[in-house]
Amino acid sequence: MIHLYTASTPNGHKVSCLLEALEMPYEAHAINLAEGDQSKSDFLKISPNGRIPAIVDTDNDDLSIFESGAIMLYLAEKAGKLIPSDVKGRAKVVEWLMFQMGGIGPMMGQANVFFRYFPEKIQPAIDRYQNESRRLFEVLDKQLSTNEWIAGEYSIADIANWCWVRTHNWSGVSIEGLEHLNNWKNKMYEQPGMLKGIKVPVDRESILKNDKDKKEFIKNAQKMVKK
Repeated sequence: MIHLYTASTPNGHKVSCLLEALEMPYEAHAINLAEGDQSKSDFLKISPNGRIPAIVDTDNDDLSIFESGAIMLYLAEKAGKLIPSDVKGRAKVVEWLMFQMGGIGPMMGQANVFFRYFPEKIQPAIDRYQNESRRLFEVLDKQLSTNEWIAGEYSIADIANWCWVRTHNWSGVSIEGLEHLNNWKNKMYEQPGMLKGIKVPVDRESILKNDKDKKEFIKNAQKMVKK
């Protein structure tokens, strides 16, 4: 059994969507970031960096893994799905997974901080991260202009990038004119497990439709930004 310690963020959704896609049994444990669950000693034993997501595989001697990319690689290889077995194919998937880990995620994450959460609106910082996120989107759009899926065949690279790209409006980043990216983004919603995975551990999008709940969500996020 996989025990998933997570929150309703793009990084958390990367793993819950993958688990759903793999139809792998798991139990989700919600980590309340606003209340500081990520800094508690029990969680730090599993995730030394104090970040979600993290997993414990009770079928593999209680192996614990943190960092979403590492978790995705482990689960895909454990299941023998959504990652090629040949060296070249695997390398391409890992390449685009790292593209998300090192580019899309950090840039959109910082865009969120300065555009949504930071108490002061520092326009040069907002522009910096929104523009860089847009540039990375254009890289994806070009890749998708000649490939149905990012790394050639449907894989964890698609799931990882999609969980962030789909939230572009929250980051204030436009995908206007990026036809291939937009088509891929919409097609991803139809893939097995995606609609269920993005509602783990809670349906954040339903919460954000309510103005009061949206303000509370932003308020809680601001607490974390200040730490």
